[in-house]
Amino acid sequence: MATYEWQPLQRNYDLESQRKSLVTEAALSHPLQSITVTDVKADKRGTQAKKKAEDVKKSSSFIDPLSSLGPLASSFEGSDPLSKIASQGIDQAPRGTRTKSEDGLDETFEPWSAKKAGILTKYTTSEKLSITTSFLSSADKEKMVIKSHASTTVTDKVRNRLEQLDDFEEGSVQEMLNLSQQDYVKRIEELNQQLITAWENDQRVKALKIVIQSAKLLSDVSVIQFYPSKFVLVTDILDTFGRLVYDRLKEKAVYIPAGSGVARSLPDNFTPDMVSEGAKETCRNWFFKIASIRELIPRFYVEVAILKCYSFLNVGEYNDALQRLADMIRGIGDPLVAIYARCYLSRVGILVAPQTKDHLMPCFDDFLTTYSQVHSDTVQNTLAVQKMEMPRYLTLFSPALDWLLQCLANKSSEKTLMEVLQKSKKHCNSALLLNSIISAFKPEFVAVRAVQFTDMIKECEDTGFPKHYLYRTLGLCLVMADPPEDQQLTVLNEVWKTVMKLKNPADYIGCSEIWIEYVVKHFGKKEVNKILADIIKHMTPDRAFEDFYPQLQSVVTKILAHIHDFSVLFSIDKFLPFIDMFQKESVKVEVCKNIMEVFVKHQVEPTNDPVIINATMFVCKTMHDSVNALTLDDERKMISNLIAGFIRNISFGRDFERQLSFYVECRSSFSNLDQVLVQLIQNVNDLSMETRRVVKGNHSRKTGNFVRACAAYCFITIPSIQSSVAQLQLYLLSGQCALLNQCYSQKIPKTLQVDGKTRSTEPILVEHIYNFLSTLLIVPDNPDAGVLYLLRGLLNILQNYLWETQTDYKVLVYTRVLALLSAMSQDSYLYHADRVDSNDSMYGSDPKFLNELKSMCSTLVEEVLSYLKTLAQSELYKRQSLVSLELFQTIVCHGDIREPSLFSLATKLWGLAQKHGELDTKIMVRCLNGVKSKAAASTIREYTELASKLSLESRT
Repeated sequence: MATYEWQPLQRNYDLESQRKSLVTEAALSHPLQSITVTDVKADKRGTQAKKKAEDVKKSSSFIDPLSSLGPLASSFEGSDPLSKIASQGIDQAPRGTRTKSEDGLDETFEPWSAKKAGILTKYTTSEKLSITTSFLSSADKEKMVIKSHASTTVTDKVRNRLEQLDDFEEGSVQEMLNLSQQDYVKRIEELNQQLITAWENDQRVKALKIVIQSAKLLSDVSVIQFYPSKFVLVTDILDTFGRLVYDRLKEKAVYIPAGSGVARSLPDNFTPDMVSEGAKETCRNWFFKIASIRELIPRFYVEVAILKCYSFLNVGEYNDALQRLADMIRGIGDPLVAIYARCYLSRVGILVAPQTKDHLMPCFDDFLTTYSQVHSDTVQNTLAVQKMEMPRYLTLFSPALDWLLQCLANKSSEKTLMEVLQKSKKHCNSALLLNSIISAFKPEFVAVRAVQFTDMIKECEDTGFPKHYLYRTLGLCLVMADPPEDQQLTVLNEVWKTVMKLKNPADYIGCSEIWIEYVVKHFGKKEVNKILADIIKHMTPDRAFEDFYPQLQSVVTKILAHIHDFSVLFSIDKFLPFIDMFQKESVKVEVCKNIMEVFVKHQVEPTNDPVIINATMFVCKTMHDSVNALTLDDERKMISNLIAGFIRNISFGRDFERQLSFYVECRSSFSNLDQVLVQLIQNVNDLSMETRRVVKGNHSRKTGNFVRACAAYCFITIPSIQSSVAQLQLYLLSGQCALLNQCYSQKIPKTLQVDGKTRSTEPILVEHIYNFLSTLLIVPDNPDAGVLYLLRGLLNILQNYLWETQTDYKVLVYTRVLALLSAMSQDSYLYHADRVDSNDSMYGSDPKFLNELKSMCSTLVEEVLSYLKTLAQSELYKRQSLVSLELFQTIVCHGDIREPSLFSLATKLWGLAQKHGELDTKIMVRCLNGVKSKAAASTIREYTELASKLSLESRT
C-alpha cells in the first residue's frame, strides 16, 4: 500500500474571514407581510417615489430590531399576520352563542349547571329509598310491590285519556322499596332514558305519564335529607321533557314569509304571529292535557317544564303564566317542597324570560309568610321520625333559597337589597335567610354595608341555623369586594370575637380559611401572625389538624396569593410553626411545593437575606427528603426545578467565597437530585467566570486559589451525577472554564468515555469529542508529559473503545483530528483563551513539533484508508462512499494539495465515493462546486487542476 505524507495547508484566517463576509442590506419589507397591489396614476408617480424615499430616510435611525417597534414592525401597521390570526381566534365567538349580558344575566350569575354537582355531593343519605312508577326494567320485578286499583271500562276516548294521565299503567302502581342512593339514581336515569325512547317512538301519552310520575316523586319527603339531590335528578327529567315538546312544536310550526310561497322553519327569534294555527292548537292541547292532571305538584312541575312553549301563543303570555304559577305554589303545604317549587319556577323563568321578574318578589314574600311553618307540629314530627335536628334541616333550604334570591338579585340595584333586608327583618329575621341574601347579592353591595351586616348577624335569630355559616358567607363577599377603609378593622374585630369562641374545630377552620384572606389583603404581618397563632391554638388540641389538611392548605395558599415579599412572609413568627402542623408527609411536601412555586415566580431580584435563605432551605430540604426510589419522574423533575429556582435566586454579590460556601451547603443538602447538582455545577462555573471578569483575567494568589477551588468543586461533584451524557457535558464545560482561568492542574480528564456497553450513545459521544477537540486546540502542552499528550491519550481511548460495528464514528473522529492537527500547524491559531499561552506561542513553529504533527496526520490517514478496505463489500458500499467523501473534504479544506501524494489521494477518494453510485448526486454536485469556488478564491493553481479532474458519473 502506498504511503501518503500529510502536508497541512498554511492559512490566513483574517483574509478568509474577509472573503466570506457578506454585504449587509437593510430589510425594508417583512417576509410575512401580505402583498398589496396599489394602482398609482401616472401623474402621481413622482410624488409617490418622493414619499417612499422620505419614509426610508426616517427609518434609518437605530431601533432595537427585537422590540415590537423594530424596523419591520411598521410594515404591519401595528399588527403582524400571526397576531391577527390569534386575536381573531380569541375575539370571534362561535355562531349561535350569546354572552350573559345579552341573555339579561349578570356576569357573576352562577348557572344552575354549576350548582348541580355541589348539591348532589353535599346532600346524600345512607337510608333506603323507594320509587313509585310503572316504567322500570323487568329485572327489578322482584323488588316491586303492586298496588291494584279497580279497572275501568269507560268507552269515551276523551275521559279514557284523562284517566290514563292520572292513573298508572293499566291500573297498577309499582313501588320499588329498599333502594340505596346509587340504585335510586340509576332508576331515575332509566326513567330519563325511557322518556326519550318513548318520545322517539311517538308514544306521547307514555312520555307524559313518565314525567307525571317523576314529578310526583317531589312530593315525597320520607328521606328528607336527600330531597335537594332528588330535586336535581327529577328536574333533569322535566327539563328533557320540556326540550322535547318545544323542539317538536318548533319543527311543526313552519311559516310562509311575506312575498314567498315556500314554507320555512321558524327562526330562533320568531314571534307568535309567525306560528301557524295548527302548531298553536297543538301547543294549547299540551297545556290542556297538563291542566287536567288532578294532583297539584305534578300539574305545576310539568307545566313549568314546558313553560317555554308559551312563546308560540302570545307575546305577553310569560308574565301572566309565571305569576299564575307562583300563586299555585301557595297550595303546597310542606315548606321544603314549596321552596324547591319556587326554585324550579325561577330557574325556568330566568332561562325563558330573563327580563320578566314580576313573579320573583311575590315568591320571596310567600316564603317569608310561610317560613313559620318550619316550626309547625307536622314538620317537627317529621324531623323527629327521621332523627334530624333543626340546623341540619334548615341547610336543606339553602340551595333553593340561594337560587331564588340570586334570580331576584340579577340586574338589580341596591334598592332591591334594602327592600329584601327590610322584609326579612320584619317577617322572620332568620339566619338562614340572611345567609342566602349575603350570598345572592353582589359582593360590592354587601361590602359597602359590612358593619350593618355584622350587626344584623348578631341580632338575627340563629334557631337551627348556626351563625358561623353567616360569617363564612360574609367573609366570601368581603374578599371579593373591599369594604370601606374605615370599616375594615371594625368588621374584623366583630367577626373574630365570635369566630375565636367556636369550640368545634370544623366550624372554626371553616370560617378561618375564609377570613385569613381578608386579613392578608387589608392588614399587615402583625394581624396575620395573630390569626395564624389563633388557628394553631384551636387546631393543636387532640391533633385536630390531622382532619383538616385541605382547609389548612387553603390558608397557606391564600397567604401566598397576597404576600409575595418573602422577607415579610418569613418574618411572620407563626408561619413556619403553622407549616409544622402538616405532619403527613405527602401533604407537607405539597405545601412546600406551593411555597417554592410562589418564591420562584415572584422573587424577581436575587436575595441574600439570611431569614429567607434559612426558611427556604428548610422548605427545599423537606421536598428533597421526600424523594425516594418510588417517586415518579414528573414529581422528581418538579421538585428539582423548584430547588434549582431557589438556588438561582440566591446571590451574595461580590462576596464570592460566601456564595461558594452556599453552593457547598446545597450540595450536601440536595445530593439525591441530579438536576440540582447540574444547576450547582453550572452556577459554580459561572462564579469562576465572574471572578475572571472582575479581575480582568489577572488572577492574584487569592483569586487563583478561589477559581481552583471552584474547579475542584465541579470535578468532585460531577461523578455523583447518574447520567453519563450529563457527565460528559459538564466535564467539558468545567474543563473549558478551568482552562480560561489558567487552572492547568484542573485539566479535563483523559478518560472521557461512556460505559463500554453497546448502547446507542455514540452520536452524543462523538458530538462531545468534536467539542472537546475544539478546546484542545488552545490547551498548552505539559512539558513533563510530552508533545500533545492530551490528544494522544484521547486517540488511545478511541482506539480501544468498543465501537458499534454498524457505524463509522471512529474514522469520522479521525478526520476531525486531522483538521485539528492542521490547525495546530499554523503560525497563529484561530482563537485563544486570554492569558493562556497555547502551543503556537510555546513552540513557535518549531520544526520538531511540526514534524510530530505531520507524523500523526500520516498515521491517521493510513488508519482511515485501512478502514476503507474493510468496507469493500456490496452491503457496505454506501458507508465506504460516505467515509471516502468525508476524507476527501478534509484533504481539500485542511491539506496542502500541492503535495503530489495528497493530490493523488484526493482524486482517488473522489472516484471511490461515486464508484458504486450510492451517494446522492446533489451532494456530489455541491462538493464539486465547493472545490471550484475554492479554486476561484485561491492562488493555488492545484485547486483548479483538481476541479478539472473531478468528474460526475452519470446514472442511467
